[in-house]
Amino acid sequence: MLTKFETKSNRVKGLSFHSKRPWILASLHSGVIQLWDYRMGTLIDRFDEHDGPVRGVHFHKSQPLFVSGGDDYKIKVWNYKLHRCLFTLLGHLDYIRTVQFHHEYPWIVSASDDQTIRIWNWQSRTCISVLTGHNHYVMCASFHPKEDLVVSASLDQTVRVWDIGALRKKTVSPADDILRLSQMNTDFFGGVDAVVKYVLEGHDRGVNWASFHPTLPLIVSGADDRQVKIWRMNDTKAWEVDTLRGHMNNVSCVLFHARQDIIVSNSEDKSIRVWDATKRTGLQTFRREHDRFWILSAHPEMNLLAAGHDSGMIVFKLERERPAFSVSGESVFYVRDRFLRAFEYSTQKDTQLIPIRRPGSNGLNQGPRTLSYSPTENAVLVCSDVDGGSYELYVVPKDSYGRGDTVQEAKRGSGGSAVFVARNRFAVLEKSSNQVLVKNLKNEIVKKSVLPIATDAIFYAGTGNLLCRAEDRVVIFDLQQRIVLGDLQTSFVRYVVWSQDMESVALLSKHSIVIADKKLVHRCTLHETIRVKSGAWDDNGVFIYTTLTHIKYCLPNGDSGIIKTLDVPVYVTKIFGNTIFCLDREGKNRPIIIDSTEYIFKLSLLRKRYDQVMSMIKNSELCGQAMIAYLQQKGFPQVALYFVKDERTRFNLALESGNIEKALESAKKIDEKDYWYRLGVEALRQGNTGIVEYAYQKTKNFERLSFHYLITGNLDKLSKMMKIAEVKNDVMGQFHDALYLGDVRERVKILENAGHLPLAYITASVHGLNDIAERLAAELGDNIPSLPEGKKASLLIPPSPVMCAGDWPLLMVSKGIFEGGLDDTGRDAHEDYEEAADADWGEALDIDEVDKMQNGDITMALDEEDVHNENDEEGGWDLEDLDLPPDAETPKTASSARSSVFISPTPGMPVSQIWVQRSSLAAEHAAAGNFDTAMRLLSRQLGICNFAPLKSQFIDLHLGSHSYLRALTSAPVISVAVERGWSESASPNVRGPPALIFSFSQLEEKLRAGYKATTAGKFSEALRHFLAILHTIPLIVVETRREVDEVKELIVIVKEYVLSLQMELKRRELKDDPVRQQELAAYFTHCNLQLPHTRLALMNAMTVCFKAQNMSTAANFARRLLETNPSIENQAIKARQVLQAAERNMRDATEINYDFRNPFVVCGATYVPIYRGQKDVTCPYCGTHFVPSQQGQLCTVCDLAAIGSDASGLLCSPSQIR
Repeated sequence: MLTKFETKSNRVKGLSFHSKRPWILASLHSGVIQLWDYRMGTLIDRFDEHDGPVRGVHFHKSQPLFVSGGDDYKIKVWNYKLHRCLFTLLGHLDYIRTVQFHHEYPWIVSASDDQTIRIWNWQSRTCISVLTGHNHYVMCASFHPKEDLVVSASLDQTVRVWDIGALRKKTVSPADDILRLSQMNTDFFGGVDAVVKYVLEGHDRGVNWASFHPTLPLIVSGADDRQVKIWRMNDTKAWEVDTLRGHMNNVSCVLFHARQDIIVSNSEDKSIRVWDATKRTGLQTFRREHDRFWILSAHPEMNLLAAGHDSGMIVFKLERERPAFSVSGESVFYVRDRFLRAFEYSTQKDTQLIPIRRPGSNGLNQGPRTLSYSPTENAVLVCSDVDGGSYELYVVPKDSYGRGDTVQEAKRGSGGSAVFVARNRFAVLEKSSNQVLVKNLKNEIVKKSVLPIATDAIFYAGTGNLLCRAEDRVVIFDLQQRIVLGDLQTSFVRYVVWSQDMESVALLSKHSIVIADKKLVHRCTLHETIRVKSGAWDDNGVFIYTTLTHIKYCLPNGDSGIIKTLDVPVYVTKIFGNTIFCLDREGKNRPIIIDSTEYIFKLSLLRKRYDQVMSMIKNSELCGQAMIAYLQQKGFPQVALYFVKDERTRFNLALESGNIEKALESAKKIDEKDYWYRLGVEALRQGNTGIVEYAYQKTKNFERLSFHYLITGNLDKLSKMMKIAEVKNDVMGQFHDALYLGDVRERVKILENAGHLPLAYITASVHGLNDIAERLAAELGDNIPSLPEGKKASLLIPPSPVMCAGDWPLLMVSKGIFEGGLDDTGRDAHEDYEEAADADWGEALDIDEVDKMQNGDITMALDEEDVHNENDEEGGWDLEDLDLPPDAETPKTASSARSSVFISPTPGMPVSQIWVQRSSLAAEHAAAGNFDTAMRLLSRQLGICNFAPLKSQFIDLHLGSHSYLRALTSAPVISVAVERGWSESASPNVRGPPALIFSFSQLEEKLRAGYKATTAGKFSEALRHFLAILHTIPLIVVETRREVDEVKELIVIVKEYVLSLQMELKRRELKDDPVRQQELAAYFTHCNLQLPHTRLALMNAMTVCFKAQNMSTAANFARRLLETNPSIENQAIKARQVLQAAERNMRDATEINYDFRNPFVVCGATYVPIYRGQKDVTCPYCGTHFVPSQQGQLCTVCDLAAIGSDASGLLCSPSQIR
């Protein structure tokens, strides 16, 4: 059972699917009717007018209506578009059990506990027939899907079939008079519109449900005797065919499945059972813990069922409808009707290849689930859920194309999933042991690999690689090296789709899509409310996918959108240009033509292919608010400008992209105060004084205009402003203008006219206008204000402007591709603006009384003509410039650009960024200063988790790959990147990798110094040298593969020395533990050292054991020493003496943990031997062995890596990556 949707609610008693929309009605015991969208999983509406439980509900096939019947004896007809009940049908005298619309006539049939069945006409809203005959509650009644029959079931233990042919005739043609007469009679005396055709007796208890077969003359019924009975009928009689037993309680509902030859029943025993209608055997049972089932409903068109129970309902399918398919090259291989078929895309030819036996089991969901194909061997793996998961291997004979009749015996096996991983190898998942079996085409196991995570399915991930899926993550596993190549946390993945070049993968879950690269590095995640069904990659790297209802696209950056709406779900197999090839649920191949303009346009924007964007804008019909919003959101308002016809939107976009000319055009057309104000604000921000002035004039904003003239130093216009203020009788404005101009006489005059004589007097006397002051004093008489004593007056006059400020100077920059190429309006915009600025704006102010002032005087013409020429090509600072080469069609800028104008160079990409992008070597990331990525690389490659010892190396690398120059005293220091292998002849545009301060030759010198110190017995100093080598190797870069091998060899040598020296230093600390001293001295001899050092170690061990009276062990060391042919005579003499002494007394005084006969390695942390065959863990960097308890600890030898962690291996040369 595949559950598609579940609800939690009160007990569900009635269910009905909508025939076209993804809706289902559920009527509840609480009296509420719910309308659900089972695709989106949302409650659309609820209807709450019945009093008490609603037991029956049904959608009309074509009208926006549904009918409901409840325990309040009412039948209600609702219009779901108007969200209301249209009318109520009254007539039943007890609870109503079921209601149903007729598929053709305007009828409703209802069954009731009043022992009758009624048929109603919902157009005339009357009862047209009452069917009486049952003598107990009628539990259900329904129309036959094709014929004029009604079936009903009752607690009187019978099922009745009624013939309503007479009723139909009456409804269809009551034209003749004679008929009309008989109709009047029947209305008086009760008619015979419906007669009982058969009474089916056979159940021992009350019958709860009966329903017709959609096409055959069959009836199925379910009753309180826990049985399901099948009945057949002909024209004259009906009889019982068979009984299905198995339910443990009353059977509440039963029906034939329209699509498959099965019967579905449910019961109060909390189960749904599926029966084979021909064999009449049980196929499957689905149980719930606590909920009794009450009702079943089948979708009229689709393969969906719904069941209502005590605490809600479920919408489910019995079988998957997705055909198993596999795309290979130009064909898709798929299974349909028990045949393997191939469809060629180029010719659109469909051929039947071979028959595939469907397993003999009679369960559901046993069909092929997945398919895997090997093109070279022409072999096919078909996986299904039979016996808990099994596969079949077929080899398609080359000559069988087109015939498809040869039956061949398949090679079988059990396993969760099976996929080809190479030409003639396939992998099978064995869930019980969590391992993968690799088999050949003879179905023989070649190899077994234990998987790194608890896997429940495997998918192909490139030759030799598997994508393993767990509940919450997926990993890519390399079967050859048995390592994990990538790991990603995701929700439960159902399908995996690789791009053609295997560089990208889409992981499809039920409601999300995760896009990642081939190493499972996450790129983006998309969430869908409607279930995701399939997907494929197109040639541009766009992922096209389908949900139940739409074909959609996903761009590499995670932007998505709808391409097309679907009527029925399809499964995308392949995409060629504008054609999507799909398989539908019938297993037919369908090409769907799509319009890819929208996503190609967005992709071009994303990839900065502006030439394509240009041509698409010019040639195609891209439009719509969504596209404008997208361009705005992505920072291309200047492109959106060319789509838009609405002036207000154009104005907003022009302001956003800083295009003042375009904004001015729109503002003129809109001509509203608010828009002029906003234009003024933007022009002021860009320093475009002409337009600021024009905008202020348009809004008659005189205060701002006056201040603007003050700031720009335009005194002529300021004095005109003062006259205008006088004419308009704006005293305050006039006074301000006088103040701005520094015109004292005018200020005194204004104050005097306004009646402020004391203020006028003070102003005049302070500024030394004595004649006016005396005249005013005479007028004031005794009220002359006194000036403060001892204060010195200072003159308040604004400084006169040295020059009149025009527009701010702008940098000359090459136009962005969009301005030049799209600008058809740019040619005449300037003239238009000139004319606007020179316009006559006096009339609007009604200035007629000002003497000697023609309107022409008050023009706000732009004085700074020369400044304007420079400003001609560009409006404001074009902040949105894309620094692209100018388009061929726009010579305008070039012709008028002066050679002396400075063009700011475009900043390139910083060298450090180039280094990081090109390299996966940790040393080069550290040199670029990207320490975090360098640390991440080292962690991934070598398992390093302790970076403290590497800190100084990182800093040295970074400083060493840069040089620093002083430019000017006030300027900061300029850092210059130093490149490896730079030469004069190299192109200046091509960046080499960084120069690194650590080289392999330095390490060899350090190694020699370490050897020297070891020979001299300076163990601490030697250890320091060897550790320095181990700490430098992760950050070394060499050129050739041979040098890479040398570096790896060096790690092994140095590791042996570090381990042996650490043991020797430990031994010297242990003064009072002779046994442990002997053990450590013995282990020292088993480290892989240079020959002279091995001899010294053997001498040392021999001496220690001899002194402790362990003669047998000492003799062993003496023997080993003599086998090395020591060049120093003294060593050989001593060894012989020890041997002689030991032969007299061949025994050990104390027992030590040392067995020289059994090969071993020494644990780097506990210094105990790990003999061959014992479990151990290793350090991923230096390779030292440890006892298993050290797993996850820091390696004591290299002091860098975590013991036993996963790592991909040392990467120290570009040659390893190529």
